[in-house]
Amino acid sequence: MDTEGTYDPRGTRSDPHVPRPAGPPRAEGVPPRPDAPPTVPAGQQGRDFLAWLRTPRAEAAPGIWAYGHRPRPPEEPDRIPGRQLISGALIAFLCGWLVWSLLWNRYLEGWWIFVDDWWLLPLLLVVPDTWRNTGSDYYELFVAATYLYDALVLSLIAVGFGRVGNWRAVWRRFGIPLWPLFVLLPGVWREMPRSTWWLEWASNLYYVLLVAAVVTVVGRAGTWPGLWRRRTGPAQAPAPGADPAEWPELRAAGASAVADKLADEARAGRMNDVDHARIGRAWQSVRAQPSRLAAFTDTVQRHGAAACAHPSGARDLAVRIGRHDLRVRQVRIGDAADDQRNPYQHRGAGCALDPGLLGTSLLAVGPPGSGKTAHLVRPVLESLCLQALAGQAAVVAVGAAGAGLAPDDAFDVVIRLGRPDSAYDLDLYGGTTDPDAAAGMLAEALIGDLAATLPGGDSRRAATALGQLLGPYRAVHGRFPSVPELRELLDGSSAALGALRAALEESGDATQLRELDARERQSGRAGDVGALLADRIALLDRPAFADFFDPTAGTDAAGATGASRPFSLRALEHPLRVRIDLPERGHAEASRLLARLVLAQFTECATARTDRSLFACLLLDDATHTVTAEALRGIQRLRSANAGAVLTLRTLEDVPEALRTPLLGAVGCRMAFAGVTTWDGARFAEVWGKDWVETRDVTNRQIIADEPLTRVVHAVRRLVTGRAVTAESVTVRTVERERWTASELAHSVPAGHAVISLTTVRGEHAPPVLVDLRS
Repeated sequence: MDTEGTYDPRGTRSDPHVPRPAGPPRAEGVPPRPDAPPTVPAGQQGRDFLAWLRTPRAEAAPGIWAYGHRPRPPEEPDRIPGRQLISGALIAFLCGWLVWSLLWNRYLEGWWIFVDDWWLLPLLLVVPDTWRNTGSDYYELFVAATYLYDALVLSLIAVGFGRVGNWRAVWRRFGIPLWPLFVLLPGVWREMPRSTWWLEWASNLYYVLLVAAVVTVVGRAGTWPGLWRRRTGPAQAPAPGADPAEWPELRAAGASAVADKLADEARAGRMNDVDHARIGRAWQSVRAQPSRLAAFTDTVQRHGAAACAHPSGARDLAVRIGRHDLRVRQVRIGDAADDQRNPYQHRGAGCALDPGLLGTSLLAVGPPGSGKTAHLVRPVLESLCLQALAGQAAVVAVGAAGAGLAPDDAFDVVIRLGRPDSAYDLDLYGGTTDPDAAAGMLAEALIGDLAATLPGGDSRRAATALGQLLGPYRAVHGRFPSVPELRELLDGSSAALGALRAALEESGDATQLRELDARERQSGRAGDVGALLADRIALLDRPAFADFFDPTAGTDAAGATGASRPFSLRALEHPLRVRIDLPERGHAEASRLLARLVLAQFTECATARTDRSLFACLLLDDATHTVTAEALRGIQRLRSANAGAVLTLRTLEDVPEALRTPLLGAVGCRMAFAGVTTWDGARFAEVWGKDWVETRDVTNRQIIADEPLTRVVHAVRRLVTGRAVTAESVTVRTVERERWTASELAHSVPAGHAVISLTTVRGEHAPPVLVDLRS
């Protein structure tokens, strides 16, 4: 269990020279790195971790940040604007105050009212006449009843004008109670006599309500409830059976001792989110194979939160730039704008990506500087690196040298193609021993961008030509040829072909000899693809790549491991973090060839995995001239193999015209950044389709009056306003319109924003959402 997720590469049918993540954990007492984040006290770190762990994750639509998410209330079709709602409530309050003041000060009594105190008639009809005399024993009771009746009338006025002012809607939307306003009204309690004890208590109660009203209004305006929840939230631990920090799934399975050990580690601040996710992943493997329970228990008891560590020994990244939630494997990339074009439930919510979305692959299009690398590739890559440390994913990042996708210490393998200081080499043939599979991947890399112009419209002839050379060569030498050797064979060198023929005749391999004969016959025909393959492979036969793509590298004649270690994408069965730097400067065409090679090898190796429990993802920072018809077919196969790809483009013009629409259809997640061109926006608008919307057409028509008086009034209005008297006619219709038009995508998306649509591997989807990537 100390090497959870890492097994013998030979036992998993990987290349025997697959580099293993190396490097033990930093020894105790070693000073931290200068660029390491500041140290957090253990107690505070434990509280922060427990608060993060206990925060609820809401079930939400695809792409919504689930951490602490609160779904919005149901949409109100006839929603009143906030300013209008507040002003209406305030006007209703002032009108109610005016009515009460007129009643209290007897302004509504005069010569037009024949009965004095007419609004007190219900009380006077109930109370006996003898109570009204000042000398009566019941006079004080009559006075108290009068004031209570006044309070009842005031309450009725408050209820009536509250309904008129829609105070209930104000309370639901803003949480501001308006009942204290009428408590502040003078008149009822101000002139109350203090002759009896219960009237004094009533007066005191009034002042208590007055203070409560002020505290309520000021507290809600100052967000005191939020501060109280934040202050008391971490201390209010949930019940043990529902507390994730107590590991209830382990206790339910009978591993209470392990759960106690992990809970103590969490409370002591020795556990982080990566540890929690990694141990949870290890527990899933134990549930799948119960025979590993004893090893799991022993490892956790000995190492605590550091149990089942990644082979590199790392338990976190040195630097984090994104917001991650490893409980649900999400990374936050921004906030959905509060825009009418966004779906109602997405407005104001966080936007996040997870393997369930990336498993359908993602295409991002935007001009340079729009934020594709900074706001998308880097956070997603960081999230996948954290998941790799937790034993949940394998990630391969491909970008130009110096692109700064992530620091070197965030990866287990860094391949710097074209640089002599690279510790790792790239296997040109993808770690396979099948000549046909190797020929197919290599043909896709060499001429995939030209396949549409070749006879047959694909790279099958090129793959056949390469297979006719790779098979015989491997049969003789036990390995595939190096780049210079392959170029010599493709050029049709008589010396190279003669030596290969002689070796085949000596071994008596008639099948491979027949393959070589067929290649020699085809090489003499006009339009043979071998010459084109030779020209393309010559891009890699340069002095800068002299130490790369050598199938004999990594072992010397005695079989000892050398300094250069070839890396094969067959290692995707392990939780590896790989970065491949392409020599974009000085070798642009070779970089595109290598990008196509990595994409072809990734799709082949990811779908050929036996163990698909790890999510495998390829991040291609610049997919210019990389997308081919065969690559699209490979990307579509990734969805069922628990794998995905993230591709970025400056414009869809970097893809052949015949493949632009199939590319948008092959991926499930599409992202258009600010600044895309109108013709790129038209492609996105077409794939996002249309939606039914309600439109309002306002028509103004001039009013022609027949009566003389009306004509005079209209003439005066026209003289004052300078316009003819008109009447408005409003027509409401439901029509089908594009969710986002090409013009809106090109000109209405603000800088730092993007429009993204998402689809999960289960088929759930979210319509296009405008996202603020800077929040």
